[in-house]
Amino acid sequence: MEFLVNIQISWPHGMDPEHKESVSEEERRRAAELAAAGHLVRMWRVPGRTENWGLWQAADPTELHTIISSLPVWPWMTVTVHSLATHPVDPAPR
Repeated sequence: MEFLVNIQISWPHGMDPEHKESVSEEERRRAAELAAAGHLVRMWRVPGRTENWGLWQAADPTELHTIISSLPVWPWMTVTVHSLATHPVDPAPR
């Protein structure tokens, strides 16, 4: 299944900058692993915000939850998920 996922990050006020950088580095490593596994297909940044939109793949919503909650930034994330279905005029090759 494909999912369009919006992630907004709200870092806590006064968070130790070194801890924030460490978590961010872990996040990049984990995202690379998920991309290599085929779960993270595309990612777009929302300019000027700590927010992104991503195209994710998972077997079902439960697997997607497991994947998303494995991200190191999970405790500071607000996530909105939209399940996607095939459209008959989609120009992408099948």
